[in-house]
Amino acid sequence: MTPLSLYLCSLLKNNKLLICYNYLHTHGAPLHLVDRAARKTRLARLLDMNFRAVFRGRVTGKVLAQQSGAKNYREATMCTSSASGQDMTNWLWSIYNETKKQTEVMSKNSVNPNTIFANNEMSLHDIEIYGFDYDYTLAFYSRHLHTLIFNIARDILIQEHRYPEGLREYEYIPNFVVRGLHYDVQKALLMKIDAFHYIQLGTVYRGLHPVPDKEVIAMYDGCHVPLENMSDFYGKSSHGHTMKQFMDIFSLPEMNLLCCVNDYFMKHNIDYEPVHLYKDVKAAIGDVHVKGIMYRAVEADMENYISYGEQTHAVLKKLYEDGKKMFLITNSPFDFVDRGMNYIVGKDWRDLFDIVIVQADKPGFFNDRRKPFRRVTDKGVLHWDRIHKLEKGKIYKQGNLYEFLRLTGWRGSKVLYFGDHIYSDLADLTLKHGWRTGAIIPELRKEIKIMNTEQYVHLMTWLQGLTGLIEHMQVHRDPASQSVVQEWIKEREAMRSQTKDIFNSQFGSLFRTYHNPTYFSRRLSRFADIYMASLSCLLNYDFQHTFFPRRTPLQHESPFWPEQTSAGCNTPSGPAQSRGGRVSL
Repeated sequence: MTPLSLYLCSLLKNNKLLICYNYLHTHGAPLHLVDRAARKTRLARLLDMNFRAVFRGRVTGKVLAQQSGAKNYREATMCTSSASGQDMTNWLWSIYNETKKQTEVMSKNSVNPNTIFANNEMSLHDIEIYGFDYDYTLAFYSRHLHTLIFNIARDILIQEHRYPEGLREYEYIPNFVVRGLHYDVQKALLMKIDAFHYIQLGTVYRGLHPVPDKEVIAMYDGCHVPLENMSDFYGKSSHGHTMKQFMDIFSLPEMNLLCCVNDYFMKHNIDYEPVHLYKDVKAAIGDVHVKGIMYRAVEADMENYISYGEQTHAVLKKLYEDGKKMFLITNSPFDFVDRGMNYIVGKDWRDLFDIVIVQADKPGFFNDRRKPFRRVTDKGVLHWDRIHKLEKGKIYKQGNLYEFLRLTGWRGSKVLYFGDHIYSDLADLTLKHGWRTGAIIPELRKEIKIMNTEQYVHLMTWLQGLTGLIEHMQVHRDPASQSVVQEWIKEREAMRSQTKDIFNSQFGSLFRTYHNPTYFSRRLSRFADIYMASLSCLLNYDFQHTFFPRRTPLQHESPFWPEQTSAGCNTPSGPAQSRGGRVSL
């Protein structure tokens, strides 16, 4: 007997429900049962089928009227419509309690944080050439680097842009923001937007403080952000766009600084132009990189800023020993890359790579055909001669992908390139050139560990069950029923906020709004064939492995989707349940 049948048996103690028995017995359901217990069991099974149909809205009054006449349909609906308000309240809460009990039977499976997840089918057997970005792909940095960038940029604002000295009171807040957020340049608001361009209420911040939902709705005439207001293809605010998307891990200090300066101005009632503030902060952050301040600081203290232990050397060695071609394309300067790779891999790191390209100026590298390659010596001296061949052991600067393809012949799906920036590293390669792409998402490991906790699994399983319960029981329009349903809705809203807070108190998960994928998540699924927490995940697979994306059902492909709901919960599976290595966030 299904779980729904079991708890419907207990509901038969309510005599009002026996009316349903009379209807089913009279119209095509001869039971021929003598003892009361057997009659209850048979009735529960019949109710199981009929209530499922009613709850899902598949058996309408019109259909029932055609089948057995309007009178018979009215008799069937007496199960609920003839019940008193107190009877309905008791009935709804009994189903609520039983559904909640069913969701406690949770799967103990979990997702391995070191799994490689596939958006598109791809076999490593077909990959002959591996390419890499440097920052947050081969080299990982500690939180100290974000603090360094924040402090330097803050001081640049004060010293070079004449911002108030009081800003020195602000320090970097490590867990305040997440990647992928949008910033409204005109309104000075930082927010999280889903894949359908809707703002997630409760995640809109002015400075360091949340903006009330009513105020957000009033400012945007709802929650939708029109396409023409969104950032351009690479997440930048340009050509009249009012939104800037922060997709880079290095953008975390920039978001922090924007919020802190906004907070200072509001706290001291300073009238300011938000557009000027955005441009000044952007320029200050840019100076940290362009002027080499960050590079010199990292080179002077490798142990403090570079997180050693992501097994980069082991991955590169495994590829090299298997005869794979490898290349590096990075925006960072050679001295910085050389010292970092000496620290992470060793002095012979260049022997592993067939081609090394620095200061590539991505994403322009993938689109601009005009910039030729220049050879760079170990001491940074630029050669003026024309490049006819990209040679192993030599260092090249700038250039463009079209020239790269002409000189190497490395085209199509035999090339796999890894990077952390969804737009600058991966988008053009997959859209224009047919390379396979791998996204490195360091935040993934932390989020999966949260998803594997008993607290999160229990919370999400019950949230799913409660949502289905609300959807099915909203058909009861009497005041008593609506009062109960409204209590459930309030509980659901509280649980949704709680699930958000588990990941990040301000903005929640990198991958989800309350129920939709984030804008970041949608771009990840579009531009990355595979994604993982770090390159070290490759060590768990051989070079014959094929990655298969799981066939997750579309909405119209899943007629029994609400099985974790009041209509019956056969096998509850929380979002953290392993599905063949596929993560569900």
